[in-house]
Amino acid sequence: MFLRESRCFYKFCKTCPLSFVNINSVCLPLISRTMREVKVKGSSSLCNLGAVGESNIQESVSVSEDRRCSSSSVKSTPELEKKYVHHVYDAIAPHFSSTRFAKWPKVATFLNSLPSGSLVLDAGCGNGKYFGLNPNCFFLGCDISPPLIKICADRGHEVLVADAVNLPYRTGYGDAAISIAVLHHLSTENRRKKAIEELVRVVKKGGLVLITVWAVEQEDRSLVTKWTPLSEKYVEEWIGPGSPRIRSPSSSTLESIPETEEHGVGDHVKKSKERLTDKLWESLCLTSQSEDNSVVSEDEKTINDQQEYFVPWHLPYHRAEVSGASASALANGLAKKDDKKGAVVYSRYYHVFTAGELERLVSDMDNAVVVDRFYDKSNWCIILEKTSS
Repeated sequence: MFLRESRCFYKFCKTCPLSFVNINSVCLPLISRTMREVKVKGSSSLCNLGAVGESNIQESVSVSEDRRCSSSSVKSTPELEKKYVHHVYDAIAPHFSSTRFAKWPKVATFLNSLPSGSLVLDAGCGNGKYFGLNPNCFFLGCDISPPLIKICADRGHEVLVADAVNLPYRTGYGDAAISIAVLHHLSTENRRKKAIEELVRVVKKGGLVLITVWAVEQEDRSLVTKWTPLSEKYVEEWIGPGSPRIRSPSSSTLESIPETEEHGVGDHVKKSKERLTDKLWESLCLTSQSEDNSVVSEDEKTINDQQEYFVPWHLPYHRAEVSGASASALANGLAKKDDKKGAVVYSRYYHVFTAGELERLVSDMDNAVVVDRFYDKSNWCIILEKTSS
């Protein structure tokens, strides 16, 4: 019964000429399960079909099945993202939302430049802070986090729960799309590329897509000292087909970076890490020691190669959900207590982008071109235009 209802809802989202779906306490759990938890039936047997090597299967059929297996793999959420993105934002949603109200000027400029009557699709809308920024446009949003979507719905926005790599809008539906600070939460290159392809797919020919992601080159260098490079324990969870190049495992672990900033041993370790980070950043500013700029320092290679981090979020004890999400996270080791700060500390997964990385992800797309690129507030940003249907 549940699967039949889920398919009906999904079919409605794909075909309805106006996919305005209000989320309420009745349909939110259904949509959440539909978009996040129900796996593609038969995907494992489908992928195993080619492995048995039956002689009576034509090669063309085998190629078709391989493509379907690959697509299914890209849409399957890695455990790393489930634990350190989805579960985290579900737990911190109200507190996170209370900190997200300022509009980035470049995003506002983009939205205000759109023609009157434009339909804007916000993929990864969070608490919907950009909805209505241009009063002459219509906004639809989606996000992977049901609690954030509920916040949007309670504010009267048209939203639903959906994954960035499988947007619930039909092809060519919107006039523009935005993805603000979302792609850096996807843990493989294939998933990031798929998310961009989805953004382009759902807009009309000539439609624009704005994408922003966190940059390796952070303006506030002190922030980096508070981030934890992925340790060898977690690397196994995300390295695979389509992942970034394999990097040397970091010697740092979650436990090696203190969450407190009190004077004493923790403060000494923090200052040592700050000095190390300052040294790395200073090395980026030094002039190359050879005329052809071919010599690159080891420190520069280290900081450029490190792109996978856990970024802490301190949820104050008094903001911890009554539902017990924080208690569950603590019990499962997905968060830890910081009594000195009176907070539950969550770790959010981030893949921070290097200069030109976004452009490389879209370099082989035949239906979109980059019309603008810029660096803004420690973010790399691009604007794409869809060139063909």
